[in-house]
Amino acid sequence: MNGLYGSPTDDVYDRAGFGAPAGVGTHPAVVVVDLTRGFTEAAHPTGTDLSAVVAATTELIDAARFVDVPVVFTAIAYTAAEAAGTGVAWLRKAPGLRGLREGSEAVALDPRLPRVAGDHLVAKKGASAFFGTSLAALLTGLGRDTTIVCGATTSGCVRATAVDAVQSGFAVLVPRECCGDRAAGPHEAALFDIQAKYGDVTGLDHAVGYLRSLAPAGTSRGGHT
Repeated sequence: MNGLYGSPTDDVYDRAGFGAPAGVGTHPAVVVVDLTRGFTEAAHPTGTDLSAVVAATTELIDAARFVDVPVVFTAIAYTAAEAAGTGVAWLRKAPGLRGLREGSEAVALDPRLPRVAGDHLVAKKGASAFFGTSLAALLTGLGRDTTIVCGATTSGCVRATAVDAVQSGFAVLVPRECCGDRAAGPHEAALFDIQAKYGDVTGLDHAVGYLRSLAPAGTSRGGHT
């Protein structure tokens, strides 16, 4: 398999027909998954330093703004009762996530991200940005056919969101520099799996070029013709 991710797999994957380029549509949305302080800052138990990911995602968002592509942010947040109780199965498996409480610093979007008033924010309780949320309906209502998925963590919420995006009928593009994890192994494995089965994993330059290709002919970076 030699897809856009550029990492060949063994003959088993080739025989199975995995890794074909999925392609993208002409009406994307950028879905920024859980780049909250609880994940992007090492001071939080659930986090690690994702400064490079935040910077790359900022470049992606800037390119999206230039061509009026909508940006959707997501954040995991639990009520005090959910965080303290046993009713959320995921928290029994990953108790460290109990610190992601509504109103806390941990669930605030990283302040370095260029969020504006017109951006959507989807609150969620699970790994996928689609599970138990209105994201699919929102993207459909916005007339979107493609999701550019980025954020944290690659092996958790990014991968889960990519899986549900393609299952919901959206093309999936994942710029690798815009995703981060707590360790290199899970990060690389998740990107490999997304490229094999769910979407196209590309470089940031490729994703930015795709967005810029949507600008009307004759439009410059500064917006002049």
